This record gives sequence, structure tokens and C-alpha cells, in this order.
Amino acid sequence: MDWFDRLPQSSKTPPGRERDVLRLTPRLLVLGTVILGLPSLVARLFPWDATEAEVAALVLRTDIYAISAVVVHVTAVVTVAIGALVVMVMKGPAYVADAYPVEDPGGPPSPKADG
Repeated sequence: MDWFDRLPQSSKTPPGRERDVLRLTPRLLVLGTVILGLPSLVARLFPWDATEAEVAALVLRTDIYAISAVVVHVTAVVTVAIGALVVMVMKGPAYVADAYPVEDPGGPPSPKADG
């Protein structure tokens, strides 16, 4: 049993840039996360010429900035991937999800607007 019936006059559109975007999404996600996490690593490994409290504050501030940048990056990449997925689905063939005959195509009468 088919859940959906394809419309006979529908056609598929050839794939475009959305397939490239979806293929690049995992790499962009991992690479961007690693690059945005590097300042936090550098802040921990660099020999700072300051007191221990100042270095701890600097590392904490760098961690907060890095985490917020990673969150923004992941949100942007996921949003673009969802958009590419929607475009890919919309380029496919058209389906009829609920093909049942309509008994009264006219519908209820609309009320007349009095001036």
C-alpha cells in the first residue's frame, strides 16, 4: 500500500547547490568548532606574565567567548542545512496525501456585507 500517490503531471527538478551544502555540512560543523575552540586552548597553553587570578579570569573570559562563538556557529550551520533540506524536498515530485472526493465543492455561502 502506498501512503502517497505521485501526481502524474509533476516533475522532479535537477539537484542544485543544496546537495553541495548538505555534503559540506558535517565538515563545516567540525572544522568550525575546532577553529573556534583554538583560542581557548591557546589561552591555556600560553605562558602569561600575570598573577594566577588574572590568568584564570582571562582563560574564563576566553572560554566564554569561544563557547558562545561555537553555539552561534552550530546554530548557523544547522539553519543553513535545514534550508538546504527543505529546498531538496521541495524539488522532488509532488504527492497527493489525502486524495478523496469532495462532495460539495462550493462550500458554505458567504455572508453578504451590508453597506
